[in-house]
Amino acid sequence: MSLEKWGPYVFLLGVVIALLVGILGMNDPTIIGLLALLGLIVGLVNITDKEITAFLVAVVALMLSANSLGTFQALLGADLSGMLVTFGGAMVAFVAPAAVVVSLKSIYDLASAK
Repeated sequence: MSLEKWGPYVFLLGVVIALLVGILGMNDPTIIGLLALLGLIVGLVNITDKEITAFLVAVVALMLSANSLGTFQALLGADLSGMLVTFGGAMVAFVAPAAVVVSLKSIYDLASAK
């Protein structure tokens, strides 16, 4: 199976791991490193030239909203709010490396265009 066919599965694996990190509180540096590695793979394999802008906008929205998840503590209680914050942090650890790769690719494409 080619690497491009593995891309969607790698993405889903990253989301599931981030969800487990949030639910189980497994905020371990090794798991966060695994999420970052999976994010690099997603950035290298999954995102095509046509998807760059939409992907980067989605990443910015995710990063901004992940930082705001703690504000729901009054509504959801400390435990559920803490899970959301941990999940949001894990998702940021997952998508940030992908965003770096895609951003660098976009910058290179823009700089090399004539």
